[in-house]
Parts: sequence; structure tokens; C-alpha cells
Amino acid sequence: MDNGSDKHTVIAEQIYKSYSRGARKVPVLYGIDLKIRQGEFVALMGPSGSGKTTLLNLIAGLDRADSGKLIVAGVPICELSETDLARWRALHVGFIFQFYNLLPVLSALENVELPLQLRRLSRKERREHAVTALELVGLAGRFRHHPGELSGGEQQRVAIARAIVTDPSLIVADEPTGDLDKNSAREVLGMLGQLNAEFGKTIIMVTHDPKAAETAGRMCHLEKGVLNADYC
Repeated sequence: MDNGSDKHTVIAEQIYKSYSRGARKVPVLYGIDLKIRQGEFVALMGPSGSGKTTLLNLIAGLDRADSGKLIVAGVPICELSETDLARWRALHVGFIFQFYNLLPVLSALENVELPLQLRRLSRKERREHAVTALELVGLAGRFRHHPGELSGGEQQRVAIARAIVTDPSLIVADEPTGDLDKNSAREVLGMLGQLNAEFGKTIIMVTHDPKAAETAGRMCHLEKGVLNADYC
């Protein structure tokens, strides 16, 4: 294992990934090398089809690379079984998606509690953790509201609370402002910046928006499955 792995949240070496379409194999990533230090905020940028979401999904353990080495939060995740990978994700990764992925039948509080179901916590402890996370994102008065009763910006705040409630090693965000108006987008980016600056959270954000990317401390550009070494 890399001697610097304790100082890096992500170490990717020679990552290749392709998908099957019928009898054809379609390459998506070509030999990606990337290191992200603990506490960094990195924006992954590139045109549609460049492979940025694929790379994010590999780092988050949602998909598997065809080959290469991938150490995240000190764990060689390519070597984990599906069961162990699911357990690792629950412990180490917080997810923020473009379309929030909240369950409409649950309240904001219940949505935020969901990732804690895999933890050995009492119902009272889960509730306390969820309340703290929602207060942190400025939704102290919206615990009982369901997603349909919240604005897009408020729903994304709930999603951020859900992502941080387990105190993950890594937060991954896939176009987190893509479905928001300008003011809501600015608020969400401000929260991500705060999580990075004040709480030292490592964040990887996929975005096509240069303005959103400016929130990050570092920008990496993908072009046709290749990481541009001059812009990372």
C-alpha cells in the first residue's frame, strides 16, 4: 500500500473502465492516475461523455474498475467483496445527487436517518444525529416536512444532511446544483465549501458549471476518458 495513503483520501492508479453495449465494449476511462489529499475539495469537469461521473462512481464504490488500483479512505476497494463494499460505502461515503434521491413518503428527518440504519445506534441516537445534521444545513424548522413540501434548494439541503449524518471520510456530489436556481445553487455550494473549510471534509464534485467549480480548491479536467495532467 502507498506509504502516503494515510494523507490521501483517494489514490487511483491506472484505472480503466469500459461498458458492454450488446457485443461491443465501449471504453470510458483510459489509465486514470489521480491522488486526492485528505481535506481537499476537487471539482471533476469535462464535456458530456468524458467519463467524470463514471470516475466518481468508481471512487465511491458504486461501480468497479476493469483494472487498476483504487485506495479510498485507506482501503483497496477493488479487492472487496460486494457485501464488504456495501458495508464500506455505508461507513465512509456520503452521496449527493443532482435530483436529490429523497424518498417522498418519508419526512426530511426520516430521509436523513436512513444511512444510520446500518449503524449500531438506538432510535433515539439516530434521531439526535439526524436533527444535528439538519440543523447544520439550516433546516431546523423543517424536520417533519416531506420532500414534496420543500423547495428544490431545501431538498438538496436535506440530501446534504443525509450525506454528512454518518460523518463520512468522503463526500461525492454529482452535479449537485444542476437542478437548482441560481440562488439555491449558491447556497448549496456555500454549504459544501463550509463542510470542506470548517470540518475538513474531503469532497469530490462532478460539475459542468465553471462557476460551481470555482468553489473547489482544485479542478481536474477529463476529456474522452483521459485526465488532463495540465489541468489537475
